[in-house]
Amino acid sequence: MMRVTDIFKAANIDEEVLKTLSREDLKDLFPGPENFLKRKKLWDMIGPKDGDPDQDRGSGNVSATCAVLTSQPPTSTPVHEITAKTVKLPDPPEYVVYTDSELDMVRSQYFDLLRNGKEKVCKMSKELSCRLIRNTITSMVAILRASPLGKEERYPSKHELRAMSQKIVDYYPMLRDTSDLPYLTIYSKMYKRVQNMKSPRKRQGPKPQRGSAKRSLFETSTEEEGTASSSASTASTVILPESDVSNDDLSPGNTAFGIVCFYFVQHQDSLKMQARHYKTLFNMYSKPNSKPNPSDVAQILDLEFDARRAFIDSSVLKEEDRIAKIFEAYPCFKDPQNAMDELRRILGGTNPKYIDETKKKWENFCANVQFYGVWKKVLKPPIPLNMHDVMPLPADFTIAILTGLPSLFPSPTSPPKRLGNPSEALLHVLQAREDPSLYLEKRPLTSPVLLFDGKVCILAVGNVPVSTIPKEEFFDGMLMLMAYYYTMHLTYPKCVATLLSVIQTEVLCDAIHDRDATGSYKRAMAEWKSFIEK
Repeated sequence: MMRVTDIFKAANIDEEVLKTLSREDLKDLFPGPENFLKRKKLWDMIGPKDGDPDQDRGSGNVSATCAVLTSQPPTSTPVHEITAKTVKLPDPPEYVVYTDSELDMVRSQYFDLLRNGKEKVCKMSKELSCRLIRNTITSMVAILRASPLGKEERYPSKHELRAMSQKIVDYYPMLRDTSDLPYLTIYSKMYKRVQNMKSPRKRQGPKPQRGSAKRSLFETSTEEEGTASSSASTASTVILPESDVSNDDLSPGNTAFGIVCFYFVQHQDSLKMQARHYKTLFNMYSKPNSKPNPSDVAQILDLEFDARRAFIDSSVLKEEDRIAKIFEAYPCFKDPQNAMDELRRILGGTNPKYIDETKKKWENFCANVQFYGVWKKVLKPPIPLNMHDVMPLPADFTIAILTGLPSLFPSPTSPPKRLGNPSEALLHVLQAREDPSLYLEKRPLTSPVLLFDGKVCILAVGNVPVSTIPKEEFFDGMLMLMAYYYTMHLTYPKCVATLLSVIQTEVLCDAIHDRDATGSYKRAMAEWKSFIEK
């Protein structure tokens, strides 16, 4: 086999000609696959260095090329391009950029085009770039876990990923970004790959986690947590089931449960999770005479709020069976406390003191209404001169206030003939031996109403008796009526629309849009404001 120097002498190639040789010239001089490594070594010595096309060919002691090649025996180890593939960090381990024959071919094409100024044409395919990222990260993880640091660190840090991404774009220049950070795209893909490799956290099993106590969505003070418990649940936080709502459960059907779940899923994909919460809530009331833990119910209602309001406020329910369908879908709202909490969610958001603040505003409003009623000759002189010192207020005072309010803030529309007085839309005082169920059936309105027999107050919505209210809470009955108007998205009866609009703005602090403000409302508010500002 002829030596390299002999071939050069036979071809009359001196040092000046050697600098001008191309890869094709080397193939002509040293043909055949057995001379591949020899051609590669020669090209490494006489070819331009990476990233510097203007550098003189053969820099790096070209005159010694022949001697070096002659002295080195043939080897099967490939000679890499000048750019190193290893990343040396201050601490071990040492990471290696992944490469294979296809990636090396793309890299060689890039430098061939670079000499002609056409390097921008060279692009690495998506398949190859994904393979590069995937195998480089796999190699880094394996090297890290085999090192002494592997016991503490299972995945490369952001600093190591940044250093490796810089090395990758140096070794494969066609992957550089045009921005100030040429390695940003590669770094983002590497970081995403590491995140996908990390093992997900295990789900909490049926055994409660020891350590810090579970916290509900809306935190409550230790005094408010109480000791509420029931056979259905005793935990302070509900652990929702992991299974999805099945397609059978989501069929519309005629049941309120099916209508609600079907509405959730059909209108927005993100509401599917809230449909699971609704199923949990529905199952809590599925057993006869079930009494779920109030804190559990409140938490589920918090989680499912957006979907529930979208369903109730929509036109999916007909007005004539709205109340029955909502009570069927949400039996929890037969408890006035849950309706009051819903009022807080709608108007007060996450303010846990909203109901207490609203009750205080109702007291102040009624205190002013006493004198306003006397001034307009609708009410008798105030019964309790200082309401705050007479709590609970006597039932006669509450009856007088609720009976006189429609006259103080009148609506232009007369009540139905069978109703008689407009105050009957708010309160009906039961006569001796009067059957409340029979009265509700004949009542011409479907709005919430209070029924009082002198001892017990019954809260009804439409013709459905919802709950009984203790006599000491009778004064707050008006707020409960407003809570049901908001909870069920009911329309104010025309005969008391002005009064309820005034309570909405003055007590609940919920402004009315200008287009919804009627003339009677504006006149009533003007007279009220002029009186209380005196």
